[in-house]
Amino acid sequence: MGDKNFLLVMCLLASTLYVAIASSDGLVRVGLKKQRFDINSINAARIKGKDSMYAKGEGSTTHDSDDSTLNTVSLKNYLDVQYFGEIGIGSPPQKFTVIFDTGSSNLWIPSSHCYFSVACFFHSRYNSSKSSTYTEIGKPCKIHYSSGTILGFFSEDNIRVGDLVVKNQVFTEAIREGSAILSLASFDGILGLGFQDMSVGNVAPLCMMQQSLVVQKVFSFWFNKDPSASEGGEIVFGGVDQKHFKGKHTYVPVAQKGYWQIDLADFLIADHSTGFCTRNCTAIVDSGTSFIAGPTAAVTKINHAIGAKGFVSMECKKVAAQYGDLMWELLLSGLQPDKLCSNIGVCFNNGTRQLSNSIEMVVEQKRERHTEVGQDLLCTACELILAWIRTELMENKTKGRVIEYVNKLCDNLPNPTRELAVDCDKVPTMPPVSFIIGNKSFNLTPEQYILKVEQN
Repeated sequence: MGDKNFLLVMCLLASTLYVAIASSDGLVRVGLKKQRFDINSINAARIKGKDSMYAKGEGSTTHDSDDSTLNTVSLKNYLDVQYFGEIGIGSPPQKFTVIFDTGSSNLWIPSSHCYFSVACFFHSRYNSSKSSTYTEIGKPCKIHYSSGTILGFFSEDNIRVGDLVVKNQVFTEAIREGSAILSLASFDGILGLGFQDMSVGNVAPLCMMQQSLVVQKVFSFWFNKDPSASEGGEIVFGGVDQKHFKGKHTYVPVAQKGYWQIDLADFLIADHSTGFCTRNCTAIVDSGTSFIAGPTAAVTKINHAIGAKGFVSMECKKVAAQYGDLMWELLLSGLQPDKLCSNIGVCFNNGTRQLSNSIEMVVEQKRERHTEVGQDLLCTACELILAWIRTELMENKTKGRVIEYVNKLCDNLPNPTRELAVDCDKVPTMPPVSFIIGNKSFNLTPEQYILKVEQN
């Protein structure tokens, strides 16, 4: 592993993900929703990042299948970084929306016994007393994600996925969801599709193959990136939907079982090797994560090539471009500095917010308050620029030199939100990014690897 590991995320691509696992009397197609997004929903989508070590398991690959026997479940679809579908738990089935996640191996949903987590009250909750097929287990469990921990206990019941019913499936009833992000999530829980040895409690993922529910040991994804389409995507258990691909598939062996981990020969920017995959370069294919992630050195090189900047720097330069001249003139006219940003409509504090001449203080205040992208960030940028311009005015520098200096300072601002952004107008001129997998180059255009976020 070392620093040569990558997380390959296919959620943003109009492509199909093929990995080997379970089986069916035909194919079961589950529609996936896409939801409109802002920064909050992006953060809500990245609750994964499982802390488990890589594990061992079994898998195999098969040929493409005829889609004439596809059993489909149609769901409403909204374009987003979250792709989720509906399952049923119990008899009669209680409905839940879940992320079908190849990056983890447990199924969990909120429990009716969840009283102390706000997230549970915003989502559907499983009530075991309403199911005739429920079996009590009660053993406590803890599932760790990068943004928090799911606390709960194991239960057993029938799970309906499409037209298939997996009997006596062990899952987790969550009684505490340790992340405020989950309150904003549009899904109720997560259905893990990784290997069993990676699961908490060594619980087997969906036992479709063991119960002879599927013929082929294959599941496949199709994620739709078209914002005008009615379908968000689908997951097929037991085969591949031939309507959603062209050409032939590229099969590669699982390099290390646990996650769906594969060898990565190289990755390129503008058709030039980055040099990071000279040896032992591996990646995981993760349907539950919405971004491409990798070592800092590699990701930084991509971000430099496409001109990505921190949100703080971007907003600072935007304020400088739109209001820099006006701020200069108003300061020269004698307007009180503590009211300037509110007077020009950037801040809405009626002059009650204390202006700080210390750039470090302002940035630290924003970090402590968990900086919000939007109006608050614009206001902070305005105050920073105001402090810089005032200082330069005292040294009798010209406006042109001051605005140029302000832009340079914007470029060097720390980025407490850790979010990066690009100018959407420059997307057509950005370079392609390519991954070499199985001796084949998989190319991403800027339109595919850039996520467009709605303002505020």
